[in-house]
Amino acid sequence: MRDNIVKTKSFDFAIQIVRLYQYLSHDKKEYTLSKQLLRSGTSIGAMVREAEHAESKLDFIHKFAIAQKEANETIYWLELLKATDYLNEKEYENMVNDATSILKLITSIIKTTKSQIIPKKQ
Repeated sequence: MRDNIVKTKSFDFAIQIVRLYQYLSHDKKEYTLSKQLLRSGTSIGAMVREAEHAESKLDFIHKFAIAQKEANETIYWLELLKATDYLNEKEYENMVNDATSILKLITSIIKTTKSQIIPKKQ
C-alpha cells in the first residue's frame, strides 16, 4: 500500500497549525486571527479525509476544491500574522512553504482527477 502524501502532509500541517494557535493565543494573547488560522489550517486535512470516502469523482473534486480554498485562506492568515508582527520571518516562511506545498499537491490532484472524467475535445 502506498503512502497518501497529501493526507500525511495535511495532517502534519494541522498539527503545526494547532501548535501555532496555542503559541499565538497563550504567549502573544492574539485570539481573533489565530482562531481563523486554526479553522482554515485544520480544515484542509479534514476535507482531504472526507474526499477519501467521496460518493463520486465529482464529489471527490468538490471536497478537494474546498481543501484548496482552505489552504489559500490559510496562506492569507499567515501573511496577515507576519504583516502584523505576530510571526517572524522564519516562522512565516516555514509555515507558508508547507501550506504552499500542500496547495500545489491539492491543485495537481484536482487537475488530474478532472482530466480523468472530462473528455478531451479533439
